[in-house]
Amino acid sequence: MELDLGPEAARFRQETRDWIAANAPDGLAELVDWNTPPMTAGDHSAHARAQASPVHTEWEVRLLADRMICPQWPERFGGRGWTLVQNAIFSEECALAGVPRVRRGFGEGMVGPSVMAHGTPEQQQHFLPRIISAEDVYCQGFSEPDHGSDVGAISTRGVVEGDEIVISGQKVWTSGFARANMIFVLCRTDPAAPKHRGISYVLLPMKDNNIVARPLRQLTGGAEFGEEFFDGARAPLFHVIGGLNNGWRVAMTTLGHERGGNATVAHLKYQRQFAALVELARAAGRDRDPVVRQQLAWAHTHVEIMRFQGLRLLAQLAEGREPGPEASIAKLFWSEYERRVGEIAVELLGPDALVRPDGEGYPLSRWQEVFLASRAGTIYSGTSEIQRNIIAERALGLPREPRPAEAKGVPA
Repeated sequence: MELDLGPEAARFRQETRDWIAANAPDGLAELVDWNTPPMTAGDHSAHARAQASPVHTEWEVRLLADRMICPQWPERFGGRGWTLVQNAIFSEECALAGVPRVRRGFGEGMVGPSVMAHGTPEQQQHFLPRIISAEDVYCQGFSEPDHGSDVGAISTRGVVEGDEIVISGQKVWTSGFARANMIFVLCRTDPAAPKHRGISYVLLPMKDNNIVARPLRQLTGGAEFGEEFFDGARAPLFHVIGGLNNGWRVAMTTLGHERGGNATVAHLKYQRQFAALVELARAAGRDRDPVVRQQLAWAHTHVEIMRFQGLRLLAQLAEGREPGPEASIAKLFWSEYERRVGEIAVELLGPDALVRPDGEGYPLSRWQEVFLASRAGTIYSGTSEIQRNIIAERALGLPREPRPAEAKGVPA
């Protein structure tokens, strides 16, 4: 089944396909599997080498020249003003061509929209171009050791001194911290205010700013997450977005852009992964095993469901409706699917799954990393338990889960 988005979308798709064919440098698609990012069992070193290559640099220059980085941003902010459908089509065509959709990470998808919505014209003029050019690369400073993802309970402090804000405290589970030179931080600037008030949203420089960043080693041996200790880190008040004590509104804008953006193309990665899983079963001599065939059938149907989910999202975008709590369905589905596929793969590997292919140290084999990395997928960007609550309460309209105080008969 394919989705007909109408003649205008069809023309845009063809124009995009032609542009990619005309501008993608020779050898770009062959550098690495661009559709398997390192966070979900991709080769970290291979991706780093590919991104540092002259071929990738040339691709990025061409994208910048035609405003194809952050193209969904309004034209006045340096984008092309693409609709959600056009943005999704571009992602699809890049994936189908095997070339990278160059993104600016947290800056493009979270900080940028927040600055557009809540920043002053001067802040927009200063911060947004630096995101597009990659002069500023962001990581996220929301979660804390004692409060997890409970944004309203943060205890990191921000104190105004003259025309600066001084920040002390700790953040944790910071994705991409090692590549960032900026961190967007929520800090409490009015301790006397109620829980969700008195919070400020600050764009804080990372380098030479009394910040100690430490890697958090994962099961895979990688360290995509970090923790940061702020001991009097400083930023000009100009870096406070939305005004002092108004950070909750800005944070909600940021979180509203966090997930669901890759739902239209996620199945392409898993189609290739499924083909590799079938080859693994054949290599193990178990492709005729009824139980293994049942597992492969399960995997195939789930990949198709992800494809249909992507089509449904495209249809929703075509109607002018932005993704809502339904985006949690996609996140829950792919993360739980990948965890199970990793288990199937190591079962097929048998005892070899326990041995690193190159002896002590890393890298792991492809399937070992899928098995280990997929555990994180059910936690970051909202745990599977949280996703189920969102789906139940916000998408299906089921009664809200009782909070601890309510369970004891005390009004929350």
